[in-house]
Amino acid sequence: MIVKTYETIKVERAVGHKGIVLVTLNRPESMNAMNTKMALELIEAFEELKYDETVRVLVITSSGEKSFCVGADLKERNGMTQKDWKKQHDAFEKVTESIREFPYPVIAAINGYALGGGLEIALSCDIRTATERVGLGLPEAKLGLIPGIGGSQLLSRILPIGLAKEMLYTGKRITAEEGKQWGLINHVFKSEALLDETMILAETIANNAPLSLKALKKAVNKGTETDLSTGLVLELEAYYTCANSEDRLEGIYAFNEKRLPEWKDR
Repeated sequence: MIVKTYETIKVERAVGHKGIVLVTLNRPESMNAMNTKMALELIEAFEELKYDETVRVLVITSSGEKSFCVGADLKERNGMTQKDWKKQHDAFEKVTESIREFPYPVIAAINGYALGGGLEIALSCDIRTATERVGLGLPEAKLGLIPGIGGSQLLSRILPIGLAKEMLYTGKRITAEEGKQWGLINHVFKSEALLDETMILAETIANNAPLSLKALKKAVNKGTETDLSTGLVLELEAYYTCANSEDRLEGIYAFNEKRLPEWKDR
């Protein structure tokens, strides 16, 4: 079911999967390159979904079978003034920030090339699934740049530092299997099974307590940015938020009554 109609993206409630919303990058004719319009539409969609009380998991994927997203639309950038470039880049930054700060888990279902800003979108997600034939890379050093919407920082937090630096310094592409071996990709599926398998994963997550999901994302994301002692304080704060909730009691009642819990997000 369509949540809202956009020009460059599709936002739909996943049929048969309660609480899951599918966000599809929809510029297959441009290999789903991100232009200004797409960035602004993504920002708007994430902002609206953030306040939608029915949402528990977002899945981000793309149209077509060749490309997830190849980064910025360089055709649009051709002839841009420095001021326009900066305004556009501010919007691109907001896209990945919106994913990182989204209150609930976000999964990237990568069904083709994820390069430059496209990989940075995927890195901003909490979990990444991919098809066997994807190519992953941050080639900015080949263009006289470095990643500018989180790539260098996120990659070096997900991968061992030596592997992250190798990808960044060489600008080379890696396969989905290499990504899985390195810890960049959680699961690799056959192309025809990517969305179905990703939805099974998303549903497993969405069935859990919404307060727990929000608390876990915040505790992990903020905790890994600081020292262990501070991280443990953040965890304990989130723990007591959940421990004092109605949903914690509902979880216990449901377990003892051998039924599915009915979460209220409070």
